[in-house]
Order: sequence, then structure tokens, then C-alpha cells
Amino acid sequence: MSDIKKVIINKKTDLNPIWIMRQAGRYLPEFREIRKQNTDFIKLCLNQELSSEITLQPLKRFDLDAAIIFSDILMLPYGLNQKVEFKKNFGPLLGELNLNEILKLEEIDFVQKILPVYKAINIVSKNQLTKNKSTIGFVGAPWTLLVYMINKQSPKLKLKNDFFKDNFLIKKILIILEKFLKVHIKNQIDNGADIIQIFDSWAGLLEKKDLPNYVYIPTLNLVEFVKTLGVPVICFPRGIKDYKNYCETVKPDAICIDYEVDPIQIRKEITIPVQGGLDPKILLTDKDNLGKEAKKYLDIFKNHPYIFNLGHGVLPETDPNMVDYLVKTVKDY
Repeated sequence: MSDIKKVIINKKTDLNPIWIMRQAGRYLPEFREIRKQNTDFIKLCLNQELSSEITLQPLKRFDLDAAIIFSDILMLPYGLNQKVEFKKNFGPLLGELNLNEILKLEEIDFVQKILPVYKAINIVSKNQLTKNKSTIGFVGAPWTLLVYMINKQSPKLKLKNDFFKDNFLIKKILIILEKFLKVHIKNQIDNGADIIQIFDSWAGLLEKKDLPNYVYIPTLNLVEFVKTLGVPVICFPRGIKDYKNYCETVKPDAICIDYEVDPIQIRKEITIPVQGGLDPKILLTDKDNLGKEAKKYLDIFKNHPYIFNLGHGVLPETDPNMVDYLVKTVKDY
């Protein structure tokens, strides 16, 4: 059993496992080399040889405790035949949403369309580098995927004004998303993912009154499904104000916190294992500052089951030497 699973399942507090969100990717020179030759991001995610190689790149460099598959939460709308492309310096752009087309889609066609993602997980989970480590699969939470599918691009700070106007459409999409997210999760687990993380990147956009319908209930359905498959599930409701209520309602096995929450308050209120918290921008400062900030989190969660991670993805301009220093700091604690 990996150290991460020992922390989540056995609630061990004497281990300091570490992995980093977006650890496979844009800050590594070896990734940039591959990216230069492969400008289409979706095609790259669907190239099982390259995506598995990218997934393993950070494990060759750093003593990390998990591989997280190089893919994207938007592989799900892509699998549902909504056009998805990534525009340089802009981010994702999605095409028109055709509900009738999606309703006709068979499970087998969805799986076929994103099959290389599962094959890449299979390759990674069997690699020598992941021996005694976890292979993490992931999905976007229903709310966050709904935001992308209707907004058709990253909402950055707010949703488009008429976002909630078609209630029928929203309800239908949430039902479809739940069905295909379960298919997506099961295929990742069947191919070797031994932990699932659910990313709710835009949970922070909602008012408190809307959280039950859009975040709590849809995510709870997925969490319960993952648990039936015997695999731990970590939830990351980024930007949410009330982590305590979230944990008590959604009941994930572990909760990932963002860098805007007070870790001391989390330590007091949350009983389940905690992951993350460090601001990725700290990696852009110097080693003294990085060491000090990392130790702050390690001290706070010293007697609490804790997985070291950032409070969001590692930034593209990060120096890999700083990541190396962070990993060693955590391991030597």
C-alpha cells in the first residue's frame, strides 16, 4: 500500500507523502520538448505512449508518492462529442452544446473516444517507477464541467449573465454528467488508478444557497460510487468557504484545500485526512521562504493525517529545482 493510501485509509500521521497538482507538465523542460512537437493538446492527451511518458517524467526527477495521469477534466465533454480545443494564452474553448446528440450517445462510443486515457493509466500503473506509489485518476466535478459546457470557456471570475436561464438544460446535463462520470471513473480504476480525485475548480463561483443542488448532491453521488469500487476518493472544492459543511455532506475520504483557506481553522474543524494548501506562488520565491512555508503546513498538520500538496496546480514558470527542494524538505521533516 502506498504512503498516500496509508494516510487516507489508516489515518497515519507519521508519514509525509507528497504529490503536486499539475506535477506532470508545463514547468518541466522535458515536457516542453514533447509539447513543441505536439501542439494539439487533446491529441497529446489521447496519445497513450506520450501521455504515460509525461505522467512519469516528474517521478524520474523527484521522490514523489504518486503519479497523476496527464490528461484533462475536459476529456469528458470531448468524449460526449462537444468540441474542445485549447487556445494558446487563452485556455479551453468549447463548441456548441447539442443536447439531442449527447442523449443519443452510447457508453461504448464514449469509452472508445477517450480509450487512450485508460490505456495510459494502465501503462503508468504497471511501470517500475510507480511501484509502492499511487496512480491517481481524476475527474472534474459535475458543477465544474457544467460551467465549461454551458459557458464554453473558463469563467475566470464570473459566469455569463444568463447561465441559469435554461433550468431544463442544466438538470438534463447534470444527469448525463453523472452517468458518464461514473463510466469514466470506473474505467480509470479498472486500468490501475488506485485513488480518484474530483476537481471542483469553480465551486467558489456559487452562492451558499446554490451549493446543495450544484455541488453537494452531484458530488456526493460520485463519492458514494467511488467508494463502492473500493478506492479512496479525494475532493477538491476550490474556492469554497465552508469546508466543514462540505466534508460533512459530501463525505470524501480526504479533502484537498486551496491556498486561500486558513489551515489552522481546517485543522480544528476537519476530522478526515487533509491534502494541500501551499500557495503555488511560494515556489516562485526563494528556498528559505519555501522551506519556512512548507514547514508551516507540516507543523499545523503534524498530528493529523496529511498529504502534502499545493493549493492549486504548479505554475508554468516554476523552477524544477524549487520543486526538488520542496520534496526533500517534506521528506526530511
